[in-house]
Amino acid sequence: MKDGIISWKAAGVALGLLLIVATYLVKPLGVSTQFVVSDAAIAHKVNPEFAENNVYLNKYGEKEDWGVGYGWMLVFGMLVGGGITARLFANKQPEVDKGSMPSLWKEQFGPSKLKRNLASFGGGILLLFGARLAGGCTSGHMISGISQMAISSFIFGAVTFAVAIATAKFLYRKRGV
Repeated sequence: MKDGIISWKAAGVALGLLLIVATYLVKPLGVSTQFVVSDAAIAHKVNPEFAENNVYLNKYGEKEDWGVGYGWMLVFGMLVGGGITARLFANKQPEVDKGSMPSLWKEQFGPSKLKRNLASFGGGILLLFGARLAGGCTSGHMISGISQMAISSFIFGAVTFAVAIATAKFLYRKRGV
């Protein structure tokens, strides 16, 4: 550990061990399905006929899945774990990043925090929609899916990295870096 930062190798091994334990005890990691399960539970309560006739919601409409279980505990754990980690390592964060907005964002869209938060929330909604369209989220595909040798997860991972690299190159060229 250098400067309080875990090496990528140690983090990779820890993530692999976590995946093995999670798969052995419950099931592989992945959280996007939980949001659909919640939608199905609400739809079945509010408008049962609609939910029963909706193929997608009906697929996730099993009553035994409607409670707070593995999926919601994983979502909750990510929020709590992220908050704890942010607190523990707050003094390790570079001064340039503390409470500041990325310079690339400010150059493109201005300094409005509200605009940044709305864009982040909207991006999260699009990411969740895309995850469900692809049949799983990034943790489900790129961690659990690839470890189970799922072809769709390999495709998802390759496309995700290709788009991220192309986007980064485009933005940095546009910026003149």
